[in-house]
Amino acid sequence: MAEEIKITTEYITLGQLLKEAAVIDTGGMAKWFLSEYDVYLNGEQEQRRGKKLYAGDEVDIPDIGTFVVVS
Repeated sequence: MAEEIKITTEYITLGQLLKEAAVIDTGGMAKWFLSEYDVYLNGEQEQRRGKKLYAGDEVDIPDIGTFVVVS
């Protein structure tokens, strides 16, 4: 079951999503996390912490969870 990440803006960055989902503690950890773990955005591997995510986007991190952006 995917966890929903609710946004009130047009988009959220991948780094912000990781922090909001409590995958990382600080925004500064995003670059390190993305270099150490496989992160998939809508089925494609993604490593850019500034990648904009919009409602309907799905982020999958093996062994951690799946997150869906909702507005």
